[in-house]
Amino acid sequence: MSEFELIRDPDADKPEEVMWQGRFITAKTRGRWEYVGRAWGIRAAAIIAIDEDPDGTRHVILVSQYRVPLGRFCLEIPAGLVGDDEGSEGELAVDAAIRELEEETGYRAERMEVLGEFYSSPGMVSESFTLLRATGLTKVSEGGGTDSENINVHRVALRELGGFVARWRKAGHGVDVRIAMLMTPEYLGEELK
Repeated sequence: MSEFELIRDPDADKPEEVMWQGRFITAKTRGRWEYVGRAWGIRAAAIIAIDEDPDGTRHVILVSQYRVPLGRFCLEIPAGLVGDDEGSEGELAVDAAIRELEEETGYRAERMEVLGEFYSSPGMVSESFTLLRATGLTKVSEGGGTDSENINVHRVALRELGGFVARWRKAGHGVDVRIAMLMTPEYLGEELK
């Protein structure tokens, strides 16, 4: 078998059945599989935002907010839905990322680079997200999200990120899986050594 010779799941061609649909998510079944997806094809954009001090010290901009499904605060990279507002159905992921970064963190990016499409929990969620890297940041507001959100902004030096995440976890808070991407040089825009 070659590296990319793959065998499909036996339920792959069975019909998909919608069990329940809300405003933003849809619960579905296909054969023995149960999963959820975004309603109406809504996607997400997630941003690795890198800020740099005049002395070259690099920081990552993180956010935290209370997540009801977890029952706790969660540390995350800035992110948001693409085309979820009425009349913005054709919104591009880059445009959503620019909007969400400023709305959540108060930073505006000079450059926004698409890093690819990813899936956060493919065994139970069909949603994908576009991962982007934002650089050339300028602080333009306090951030914090929209009126219905209560987002906290964290500017963390990259060399202190591991310790920050460990302390956050020790305090009993959740950590989004995308934080692990920050631990790899490629996503931070650094050369491998």
